[in-house]
Amino acid sequence: MSEAAPRLEVELYDTTLRDGAQRAGMSYSIEDRLRILHRLDQLGLPFVEGGWPGANPRDTEFFKLATKERLLHATLTSFGMTRKAGERAEDSTVLRELLDTGTEVICLVGKSSALHVAEALRTSPEEGIAMVRDSVAFLRGEGRRVFFDAEHFFDGYVEDPAFSLAVLAAAEEAGAERLVLCDTNGGMLPRDVARVVDEVRARTGAALGVHVHNDTGCAVANSLTAVEHGVYQVQGTINGYGERTGNADLIPIAANLVLKMGASCLPEGAVERLTEVAHYVAEVANLTPDSHQPYAGRYAFTHKAGLHTSGVSRFTEAYEHIAPAAVGNRRGVVASDLGGGSTVKMKAAEFGIELSQDSVPGLLQELKDREARGYTFEVADASLELLMRRADGWRQPFFEIESFRVHVEQRPEDEEPLAEATVKVLTKGSRHIESAEGHGPVGALDNALRKALANDYPELDLMTLEDYRVRVLDETHGTGAVVRVLIDTSNGEREWTTVGVSENIIEASWEALTDAYLYGLLHPREDREG
Repeated sequence: MSEAAPRLEVELYDTTLRDGAQRAGMSYSIEDRLRILHRLDQLGLPFVEGGWPGANPRDTEFFKLATKERLLHATLTSFGMTRKAGERAEDSTVLRELLDTGTEVICLVGKSSALHVAEALRTSPEEGIAMVRDSVAFLRGEGRRVFFDAEHFFDGYVEDPAFSLAVLAAAEEAGAERLVLCDTNGGMLPRDVARVVDEVRARTGAALGVHVHNDTGCAVANSLTAVEHGVYQVQGTINGYGERTGNADLIPIAANLVLKMGASCLPEGAVERLTEVAHYVAEVANLTPDSHQPYAGRYAFTHKAGLHTSGVSRFTEAYEHIAPAAVGNRRGVVASDLGGGSTVKMKAAEFGIELSQDSVPGLLQELKDREARGYTFEVADASLELLMRRADGWRQPFFEIESFRVHVEQRPEDEEPLAEATVKVLTKGSRHIESAEGHGPVGALDNALRKALANDYPELDLMTLEDYRVRVLDETHGTGAVVRVLIDTSNGEREWTTVGVSENIIEASWEALTDAYLYGLLHPREDREG
């Protein structure tokens, strides 16, 4: 009996805190970085790059704090460039700042493209190679482990392979543990990566790494191709954050390595936390999680078309390449005018609702009629659940709206217009009439409704409106067009979306707003139940 092939070993290297922060509009606070560092450590990533010390005060301060943190799995690494042309390594401010961080591992970046050495560094090929050799040797002499990021390696290799290989050889001879091939401009295709990695492997004995960007949309594919051709370390960021179109996304990379390629790259059980980590990093970065992100997206395992949902209801593997729970996600179906009875039943089961058989045809018809009028329940799961409950005879016990009124008052030219709303609500046998001001009519309605419900439902204090979106559905009708309003609400534990549709934007907003609070009261935070 033949022995089983050895399991593929892959080393993941996260640069969310450094390269990921290059994304336009993104800015981590020091506290944000520390929180993300610990979450990545808990996931089991072996290396987390913290930033470039000396590049800005925030990075420098982060390392002062982060190096004192206790990490269970991750090795914190610092990042910086080689010495300058004509400079001695021991006199390099950048190299000294890297040493001052106290990190065991330093990731050093240097030019591996002859064109970039000539045009960007304005020095000779010989000096470009010496800059790499001297810098690595100096850091190794100070007792540090060094990973070498060969910047612009792939395009540099295509133009002048002899020079690019000479740079790698210099880094390897000086003691670099990893030679990381960088597709810095993100222009490579998988076939290019495969060819170059094969040729480089035949000429070096050091462990290779890969660091690619997503400008061709191939970052994940390029990373996995590199692994197939012998690369050991894969660098990337959570959710693919990075400059321009981003870096390689470690979420699908890790999932594919473990679930598709049988690789060992995370501790046992860690892959089931990928969805949680993807969403956590997005929230800390103050970015909306990508709903369609492979593996971790809210809709990664959501089915819409009636044929698909019917198939999934009988045979889950029909349209799912893995079980959603394998990465900590869940199956979903969206009720839409493409769906049938099986879609409605699956969606009800997802909500924990037992629909009577008699109610299904009527509910299905109402869904189709509402979507024809402009409702969308694909994203507004909260409104859909409330609609399903009502269709089966449920009457909500929390509050009853008697009336609402809102007006906007024009103020002097140096003051903004004032919105004021009044609502009349019945709760637990009491009638409440409350008025409130707001920055706009919806804000005023929100404030007034909160005041009216607050005495009986203090848990509303935990609910915040995260987003408010309006879409005009038929622009040919001008100001008389139907509008759709979507409101995202969160209680700190879960987030939900509600929808309202009307020719009157205030009425559409009110519908989505009342549904938002009703859903929140129906599903309170676990620490507030009972």
